[in-house]
Amino acid sequence: MKRGAGKKEDFVVNPWEVSGNIDYEKLIKEFGISPMPSLPKVFNDNVLFRRKIIFAQRDFSRIIEAIKNGKEFVMMTGLNTRKKSLAELREIAIEEYLTNYVAMGLDIKKCDVYFQSDRAKERKKSSAYYRLASNFSRYATFNEFKGVYGEISPGKMNASLLQAADMYHPQLPEFEGKSISTFIPVGIDQDPHIRIARGIARRDKDYNFSPIASTYHLFLPSLKGEGKMSSSDESSFITLTDSPKEVENKIKKYAFSGGQNTVEEHRKRGGNPEKDVSFQYLRFFFEPDDKKLKKIRENYSSGKMLTSELKEILIEKINAFLKEHRKKREYAKKEIVKFMNF
Repeated sequence: MKRGAGKKEDFVVNPWEVSGNIDYEKLIKEFGISPMPSLPKVFNDNVLFRRKIIFAQRDFSRIIEAIKNGKEFVMMTGLNTRKKSLAELREIAIEEYLTNYVAMGLDIKKCDVYFQSDRAKERKKSSAYYRLASNFSRYATFNEFKGVYGEISPGKMNASLLQAADMYHPQLPEFEGKSISTFIPVGIDQDPHIRIARGIARRDKDYNFSPIASTYHLFLPSLKGEGKMSSSDESSFITLTDSPKEVENKIKKYAFSGGQNTVEEHRKRGGNPEKDVSFQYLRFFFEPDDKKLKKIRENYSSGKMLTSELKEILIEKINAFLKEHRKKREYAKKEIVKFMNF
């Protein structure tokens, strides 16, 4: 999707590119998704829901009902990286994703971790998974792919069918079965994949699939400001393995400022926390106390707090988090070896 061609507010959002100043309200209308419904109070314990960082959804009411009634449901996520070998992808998935997930609290004993290239060691499950992807091709049309993706290729079509199988295979009798409610938390740029999968599954005559639910979160901005972080530009993000000095250097050198050009002007006019990347990182992750965040916003907006002071707060909080996270990663590595047959 591209809006406002030739204008200052240009932005692009699709599964392969996100850039510009994103208008989420327009995307909600264009993609046909819905704002988050009224949620049980327990969701307010999570800063992402409380601060509306998770801002939209499809059929999430199914998951809310499952939670209220104590029923099981499935949450799925995945790594979608291109132009790397299978060996490289496997290493990234384990070292950079799974290890960090477990370090941050994921109970690996409750998970099914798999690679598309090697779905399962059990032949029955493996056959069911790939059979589903093949079966879905009977209910997909070229015009549908073109309508959702625009410019397409055989590779994109094949990848989309495999992703549809990823989304719906938990409902197969060989896996969880019983049309179990499933949801996928994603950035809004990945919604085309979900729309394709929902459309195909709705027409599938062999199974009575329950529609995939999804939630959509705001993009954590690149350190440099516009769009989302880019894996090809290491200066656009903080990694969970960055050293304290690397964190300090990246924030001081690259974190986009919402402040004014001079100290005098900033004291007079104040800064813009909505544009300031350091403030947004605090809002997303690193300042869980709403009252403290509000005070920082007020001080920065009034000019009482300078950009340099705001950056120092963020640097301290990130490094405090990463110090503990490094310890947890060591535990996580042992857990992965213990429970996964890699």
